[in-house]
Amino acid sequence: MNYARDIDGAAWGREGWPADADADAAADAARSREGGRDPAVPVLPDAGNLVSYLRRGKAAAPPSPQQKVRRQVVTRVRGFGDRYDEWKLSAGRWFDRLDLAPDLAENIGSRRWFRGLGTLIALGAAAFAFWPDFTTLEARAAMPQDPGIREEMRSRMILPLGLGGETGRRMAPGGRVIPLRDAPERPRIELVATLAPGDSFGSMLRRAGLAGGDVARVTGLIGEAMPLTELKPGTQIDIVLGRRPAPGAPRPLDALSFRARFDLELAIERAGEAGTGPLALRRNVIRVDDTPLRVRGPVGQSLYRSMRAAGVPASAVQEYLRALDNQIDLDRDVRASDEFDIILAYRRAATGERQAGQLLYAGIDRGGQPKTQLMRWGEDGQFYEASGVGEQRRGLVQPVPGPVSSRYGMRRHPILGYRRMHAGLDFRARHGTPIAAVTDGRVTSAGRAGGCGIAVRIDHGEGLSTRYCHMSRMAVSRGQRVERGQIIGYVGSTGLSTGPHLHYEMYRGGRSINPESVAFVSRAQLSGTELIDFRRRLIELKQVEVGAALADLEPLPSEIDEPEREIEKIDLARSMN
Repeated sequence: MNYARDIDGAAWGREGWPADADADAAADAARSREGGRDPAVPVLPDAGNLVSYLRRGKAAAPPSPQQKVRRQVVTRVRGFGDRYDEWKLSAGRWFDRLDLAPDLAENIGSRRWFRGLGTLIALGAAAFAFWPDFTTLEARAAMPQDPGIREEMRSRMILPLGLGGETGRRMAPGGRVIPLRDAPERPRIELVATLAPGDSFGSMLRRAGLAGGDVARVTGLIGEAMPLTELKPGTQIDIVLGRRPAPGAPRPLDALSFRARFDLELAIERAGEAGTGPLALRRNVIRVDDTPLRVRGPVGQSLYRSMRAAGVPASAVQEYLRALDNQIDLDRDVRASDEFDIILAYRRAATGERQAGQLLYAGIDRGGQPKTQLMRWGEDGQFYEASGVGEQRRGLVQPVPGPVSSRYGMRRHPILGYRRMHAGLDFRARHGTPIAAVTDGRVTSAGRAGGCGIAVRIDHGEGLSTRYCHMSRMAVSRGQRVERGQIIGYVGSTGLSTGPHLHYEMYRGGRSINPESVAFVSRAQLSGTELIDFRRRLIELKQVEVGAALADLEPLPSEIDEPEREIEKIDLARSMN
């Protein structure tokens, strides 16, 4: 017999039957002879052996043409994927060797740096080359362009006639329509005029339609009550014009009123019962309460948000923070458990209007005791401590927001290679970081300064001056006046420098000193009667109750308007009872 071995190791007999199947067939033949059955008739194996036989036969069968094609395709795809991975890896290694995008902040001026600069220019040129076009896109009009359709839509629109509306359908007049000789005019016209910035009071009245005589009379009456130059832009004037005395003549002024100041209202009316007399001025002095507004509350996680949540105006919060920032470090010296105390100038009118003024007092309390107390005093509005000292303790600002990498003293120069005096502080900062003036002063020099590179020197008065070296570019010029915190240049690496940083120097009387040993202070001391008046005013402000200025003023009997309608009189009587 010919035997073959399947993938499971089973022996195969003649005609594709397994060897164990032949043994089973021989045993079945013997049993058939014993039982009287014909051994020539083949006996099939049972169901379990038949399933195993079919599976092994399918596995051992030669592959079909479709399977051969599928195997070739899979082999080719796998080969292409392997080749693509190898190509991608080699391309990545090739680009790594090129080093097209180095860090431009390192080794400035080297061949590698210029290669990176070329890459930057090439990418920028490619970006501009693919820049989209800015021509406008033509779209379909929202309204049909046909004249007939436009006229039909216009006839269905509704616009006010007072605004020049010419829409709506119109029908031709019939024979029974009698045209009027003159269209009747309104007996009175009420309008509101606004004083624009740079405009005069008289010009505004003339544009409103007042006659020349009325304009002269009104400006004269208002000028007697207050200077016309004190009228603020945006003031609104209520004007009432009467009936024309003749066709084409200007309308006469019947009444005019406006709020001249927070505590004064002016009105001009015609005298006489019929309103035909001359114009007369009436002053209405409004009662105003000047009790300051005091607000207190916990600092919490954010001082600004806590004050805004307590109802303090945003402008007052910013002024409060600026006043304290010149005195203390808000990040370190203020805790979440502290309380803020702010007092503002505040005015309440009997008519209901309110007006918040400038900051009068700024304080921080800790444990129920005042920790910081600042009060505005004097014509210049400077803030003084409770002791009467006006001192700006935090007048010196850091030129750049970076750590100090090298301090004042002897050191080995990184480029020259020998020890010499380092007459300043080196601040570590990125290229292009803005450089701020540490305090007020005047620029005495600006430009190249040898090994210092591009440098700016500022004179602060009283023999003190500072210099800022190794700039990439300057933002000030010689002779310019600068203020504390103003940007004077940008960090670079010009001159004898190994990298971008700021070299900051300070001089006293022309000799270099350690910048860390100087703190700029703006100090003023009150004394004598002025100090007594200052402390008296501070005590008065501290006695103001919190939120007392927020209550409405109780109207006086003379300030209650008499109702014009009977039903309003009944309601007023009920409310008083």
